[in-house]
Amino acid sequence: MARPTSTARLVKKACISQSAQCFHLEFAIDELAEFDITAGQFISTLAVDGNGKLQTRAYSIASATDANRFELCVNRVEGGFFSNHLADLPEGGTIQVHGPHGNFTLRAPLTDSIFVATGTGIAPMRSFTQWLFPETGEHAGADRSEGKDIWLVYGTRHESELYYRDYFERVASEHHNFHYIKTLSRAPAEWAGLRGYVQEYVGLIVEERNKTLAHAAESFHSTVGHSAVAVEEPLIAHVPAFDIHTYICGLNNMVSAVRDKLTGYGWHKKQIIFERYD
Repeated sequence: MARPTSTARLVKKACISQSAQCFHLEFAIDELAEFDITAGQFISTLAVDGNGKLQTRAYSIASATDANRFELCVNRVEGGFFSNHLADLPEGGTIQVHGPHGNFTLRAPLTDSIFVATGTGIAPMRSFTQWLFPETGEHAGADRSEGKDIWLVYGTRHESELYYRDYFERVASEHHNFHYIKTLSRAPAEWAGLRGYVQEYVGLIVEERNKTLAHAAESFHSTVGHSAVAVEEPLIAHVPAFDIHTYICGLNNMVSAVRDKLTGYGWHKKQIIFERYD
């Protein structure tokens, strides 16, 4: 049975990278008062192509709940129907949508978290960040991060492809527990920032965090003695409680590389949440 659809009207369009032909699109569903999004979900879009065939494509939502609106981040793809259809859609134009869908969402209870993205995989990370640190609406100024450390590791080839850079840098400057780490895989000589691939920096975060936790545990042992810890250890060993999760969105090769890196540190598969778009 076909899913019911809604009409989404393009309110605003902006090219956020000329070199990559990446567009930020803001839609409103006029028939709804509220479009309830769980940060990280995607929406399915439908349109008829030039041959009269109905095409559908899923896109991660690049925003948190905002009344009846949602936002997308779309790269134009040579020869692709839907990405070009959206990139060429004029303001005021409409598409059919259904959703939101998906389980690429923040796990509860919230833990320290590493967000890892390349390319338009940044879209759900923007949604997560807007939910954690809302700037508009009735919850503007709230902080849902509970003081947890949040790292965003974002990798692209060129500086011009660092989508939403100004936004993430502002959040990092305003919230001491949000860390924005950007790296270029094809950086020019004049680039003064980080170079290489995201999995390298995910590894560094995990190693530095492990050192900090080990130091804290050492201090605890020296303060209260080892006997108290020995009583707790058998209980802890049987409880699958994680104090950190990683959320990954991007192409398969990147997702696999980050997963391999984390499992190499002994991470449980339930700590690693991912979404691939190829």
